[in-house]
Amino acid sequence: MSSRLVVETREIDPVEDLLAFADPARPLAWLRRGDGIVAVGAGVVETVRVPAGTAPLRSAAIADAWRELAQDAEVDDELGLPGSGPVAFGALTFDEDSAADSVLIVPSLVIGRHSGRTWLTRIRRSSSADAAEEGAATREYGPHWAGTVGPGAQSPQGYQDSVRQALGRIADGELSKVVLARDLTGSIPAGSDLRRLVRALSTGYPDTWAFAVDGLIGASPETLVTVQQRTVTARVLAGTIGRGADADADTVASAHLASSTKDLDEHQYAVQSVLASLRPHTRALAASEQPFLLKLPNLFHLATDVEGELADGGSSLDLVGALHPTAAVAGTPTPAAIAAIRELEPFDRGRYAGPVGWVDAAGNGEWAIALRCAQFSPGDGRIDVTAYAGAGIVAGSDPESELLETRVKFRPLVDALA
Repeated sequence: MSSRLVVETREIDPVEDLLAFADPARPLAWLRRGDGIVAVGAGVVETVRVPAGTAPLRSAAIADAWRELAQDAEVDDELGLPGSGPVAFGALTFDEDSAADSVLIVPSLVIGRHSGRTWLTRIRRSSSADAAEEGAATREYGPHWAGTVGPGAQSPQGYQDSVRQALGRIADGELSKVVLARDLTGSIPAGSDLRRLVRALSTGYPDTWAFAVDGLIGASPETLVTVQQRTVTARVLAGTIGRGADADADTVASAHLASSTKDLDEHQYAVQSVLASLRPHTRALAASEQPFLLKLPNLFHLATDVEGELADGGSSLDLVGALHPTAAVAGTPTPAAIAAIRELEPFDRGRYAGPVGWVDAAGNGEWAIALRCAQFSPGDGRIDVTAYAGAGIVAGSDPESELLETRVKFRPLVDALA
């Protein structure tokens, strides 16, 4: 690099709404229960884009680029909290062959909050003029807006047909599990304040990771991997059922999921996939023996937490490369599942079900799987929207039930868009 990063983090007075500082048109944010990091305005120091066909592994190219950026950074950080100091936001494609770009963005000004403390981080190049000491300014939210979405490249009937084809491949022994998605497409008015969507998802689903990176906006319940002070944690979600209309129906639904052989098998595939990927990079890796039920506002998931210790000089981005794609979003065995997804889904997933999150100079970071999300891109007099949802197909899956599962998973985004 021509010049190193110069980074200064300072504690500031408490801030209630981090999103109010974000750029309305291109918000850059990572939030959970009000804590997180948000880029102030639209200033960017560096953007690393890795398009299809330019590297053997896009995640490795992104990790190498960040290592080069961060290794010589001049850092003045009095806090040392998750997300303070030099940070970059990232969103990677699900499939190496995707036509979409994987991206890593280093903003020039970041506001963050963790454990009741708030800070402001300034990032610049050493070759640039001294950083202006401007304060972070909020921007008033734009007017309410509503979007319209409908069936995309994969119709509901087409989705059920794809599930039937997948079941045929499973019966033939080609694979044990494949995750098939469908899409909804539509638009929102030009000039819409996209922070409103991030805020609706963040407040409506506080236990998820609400994110906005390069037009990808969503609220994911599934951590891919977190690294903090060399402690590695991951949460595996696989096996899903919709919530009931009342407490009694909730009890029936949760009991059904907890005893479903199909869902328990699907979950175990996903757990073993994560453990196998992390073992070469960790010590003392452990997972709970039995999954627990994770309750979200609209559904239940089977969940397992995994924890270990980073064993080598790697970073959270290196673990992202090792883990992705997990069986939870691709299938088992993974190469066969990816091949089936390419054939059975009539669209390019882009960054849907890919890694999304942040990384700091020490390699710490939080990365989720981009679920319950949509990609926003400028259109002709409007902003185009493509949303995605998927379901894991294993022996015994029912096409109609899997379609209903995708409808439940679409609900957070569709409700927020409305």
